[in-house]
Amino acid sequence: MLAVALSQWIAAAVAAVPPKQAIAITDVTVIDVRQDRVSRPRTVVVDDGLITAIVAAQSDQIPEGAQRVDGRGRFLIPGLVDMHVHLFNLFSHRPPNDWTFPLYVANGVTAVREMRGDAASMAQVVRWRKALEGGELIAPRILAAGIAVNGKSPDDAARQVDAAAVAGADFIKVFSEVPESHWRAILEAARKRWLPVVGHAPAGLSLLVAADAGQRSDEHLMQAYEACSSIEAQLLAERHGLEGEALVAKRDAQEPQALAAFDRDVCWRVSKALTASGQAQVPTLVLADEDALAAGGPPSADPRWRYLRADEHPRWEQFLAGYTAQDAVLAKQRWPVARKIVSAMHQAHVPIMTGTDAPMPGVYPGFSLHEELAMLVESGLSPSAALRAATLVPAKFLGIAGAAGSVEVGMRADLVLLDADPTKDIRNTRRINAVLLDGRLLRRADLDALLEGAAEKSAGGH
Repeated sequence: MLAVALSQWIAAAVAAVPPKQAIAITDVTVIDVRQDRVSRPRTVVVDDGLITAIVAAQSDQIPEGAQRVDGRGRFLIPGLVDMHVHLFNLFSHRPPNDWTFPLYVANGVTAVREMRGDAASMAQVVRWRKALEGGELIAPRILAAGIAVNGKSPDDAARQVDAAAVAGADFIKVFSEVPESHWRAILEAARKRWLPVVGHAPAGLSLLVAADAGQRSDEHLMQAYEACSSIEAQLLAERHGLEGEALVAKRDAQEPQALAAFDRDVCWRVSKALTASGQAQVPTLVLADEDALAAGGPPSADPRWRYLRADEHPRWEQFLAGYTAQDAVLAKQRWPVARKIVSAMHQAHVPIMTGTDAPMPGVYPGFSLHEELAMLVESGLSPSAALRAATLVPAKFLGIAGAAGSVEVGMRADLVLLDADPTKDIRNTRRINAVLLDGRLLRRADLDALLEGAAEKSAGGH
């Protein structure tokens, strides 16, 4: 019976995937994220998953038989990218988080970066990618997927990098607790394998040391609070000799000191140095919404709660049950400092990319990307700059800006049609009229059906 039910589910999913076809979005305003400008009304032609032409609104170059989509009064942007998600549950051994796929797509998130897997996960990523390309699955592109490395010794850490490369990892992920000796062995082994190293700047090191040594991205502003304080050297000295959980516990205990010692001038100097290093930042500011959720009553009161897979409900509730008054005080202290740090980094031209850490408790896949965009604007980015942080900047970081990240001829047809201008108000990225995923058209009714399907599966306990 289980096999029959599974086959029926797959058949229904396949039937729901729209076919690829020639599409003409007529009379639409194109948001040019590369040149930072808004076009006059144009007609954008899509065929076989690519943008094949961008012509005058009344052009006669539309292919015969192309499906026309009325773009009058609407705005076309590249598909949005979430550069920090988790599709696997390695600790709890629960099924993969493919339940998030419809939530991403319905919110215009057409691509993600998976931040922690293992060898088995890489095989699953390959299957998802093939299913998307074959028209068998509605899901965001998994632009990159990584394996976390620590190791019992520097040599063991290097061997883990080699194993991750063999398994097909696109990058190596490091966490805060990795000792400096292991981390340097990871960097060296990854260089030999031509694999980037990303993740948490190690808690025993300065952010600038990590950036200058070649760690290509830093997540969650790890070590940025210390680096932008007047007491970084003191904090790091107090952590000297600590490893693993003891190191992370010490860092967490020092956080109020680091936040209280924020120094604007120091942060500006650090930001300029980060720009020179080339390291990108994925601030995941939306994690602050965990605190809003914890203070706002039961999570089940949120209308998005019903979209979560059923096994997420107790996980979120348990997390929030452990939230203390002290946590709330620290969160209130953290948010304004995070905004100042992101503002300084942006002014210094540090590459900033959108990421959410979904599905962390309180962080709804897909929906949270729009919250992150709004928080970036609150932190000093213009709406256009925030939009680039979710489109072109990730494409450049991943080395695919020639194929994705902007609305141009020859680019992948991963697009979002909006009913209002996001460069005037970033909240307009939520006003989604349609999504093109690999050239497959999903209208508003299709997107709503995806969400309802997710809710039905959650209610059924699947």
